[in-house]
Amino acid sequence: MPRLFGTDGIRGIANQDLTPDLALALGRAAGMVLAPDGGEVIIGRDTRVSGPMLEGALVAGLCSAGVAVRTAGIVPSPAVAFLTVDERARAGAVISASHNPAPDNGIKFFSHLGIKIPEGAEEAIEEFMSAPPPKLPSGSAVGGSEPLPGAPDRYVDHLLASLEQSLSGLRVVVDCAFGAAWHVGPRAFREAGADVIAMNAEPDGTRINAKSGSTDLSSLAERVRSEGADLGIAFDGDADRALAVDENGAVVDGDRIIAMIALHMNEAGTLDRSIVIATVMANMGFHRALSAKGIEVISCPVGDKYVGEAMRDHGAALGGEQSGHVIFGHHSTTGDGVLTGLKVAELVRNSNKPLSSMAEIFETYPQVLINVPVGRGKDLDGAAALWERVAEIESTLGDSGRVLLRASGTEPLVRVMVEASEKRVAQTTAEDLARAVERELA
Repeated sequence: MPRLFGTDGIRGIANQDLTPDLALALGRAAGMVLAPDGGEVIIGRDTRVSGPMLEGALVAGLCSAGVAVRTAGIVPSPAVAFLTVDERARAGAVISASHNPAPDNGIKFFSHLGIKIPEGAEEAIEEFMSAPPPKLPSGSAVGGSEPLPGAPDRYVDHLLASLEQSLSGLRVVVDCAFGAAWHVGPRAFREAGADVIAMNAEPDGTRINAKSGSTDLSSLAERVRSEGADLGIAFDGDADRALAVDENGAVVDGDRIIAMIALHMNEAGTLDRSIVIATVMANMGFHRALSAKGIEVISCPVGDKYVGEAMRDHGAALGGEQSGHVIFGHHSTTGDGVLTGLKVAELVRNSNKPLSSMAEIFETYPQVLINVPVGRGKDLDGAAALWERVAEIESTLGDSGRVLLRASGTEPLVRVMVEASEKRVAQTTAEDLARAVERELA
């Protein structure tokens, strides 16, 4: 059986790649691996049309393994992580394809610690799925399923407890991407005291991520300007990440969000060991700006799972990705878009400065990212000619730039990223390398 898990669980086109049969088998295997002696597993999902279908199959699989399932309904992924810990459950599961388009869906798991399960657990689940059928519980040993009362309320209370002051006086536009935060996102900002203008705040799974949210900030930027708002916050489909726009509509990406928060925490003495974790996608300007302030940046592979692992390994209190996954180690176990948005708004409220001024922390090195569709199962690691070309480019760029070539863990894409001191050089180099990827792997 080919490997099912990518960097963020299992994803594919619902009812084609990710079928109810697969979800059933996955649930049974996950129950046996993550809760071998029974216990409770929390399930949440986003708004996709295929969500209830896959939820029913996943619940059936978990119950067949003797697990007691508690369904939290439509909630952000980080809400499931929080509730898993708060309920002292054995594991949590989320049915969502995050930022992917509406036809896709996915399933990912949290451990009892509220963190993404490690690769070893994923491999054990896959091995269980390909092994002969086990002897399953019967009679009263079969698991049951029931709703988890007050799940959104508990999550919002948890978010508000992380804030040190009211957001009163701030006007914030919140783009919910028709996704999992459609209700709790605007609600959390309102209960924190902000004047909230909600966009795309309907549970419409047919439009999830469509020209909205963190994948398309253009309408949010326009709305912030027209409403005279202080800032805008955009979530993705499962609200485990967020990006911002300032009062002028300019994008504030994850690098700038993390840098602003890191400087604030360092000054307050809450940035443990003066360390920040960032992925290999972080801009060179980000690295240099934090280094100049005495903050060490430690790099890790792309994926908030790897950010979290590196944070635990190094005792860091803050980490994240350029894409907007940010982990606040003192408040959360995983990337949380609503928490990130609240923390950015709190920083603006505390500083009495416009977000545009605060975000001018570093000069961004021009960075060009091209996603190249490739055939499923194509071996990037074994494409010797491509890596020879990468080595040639790196030699030419020297210290003035860098190249990153990696396979997406969630889609059949190879991501080509080139960073250079000049935009023209970054663009032409990335296009050249993208063409090489097409020739070798498309």
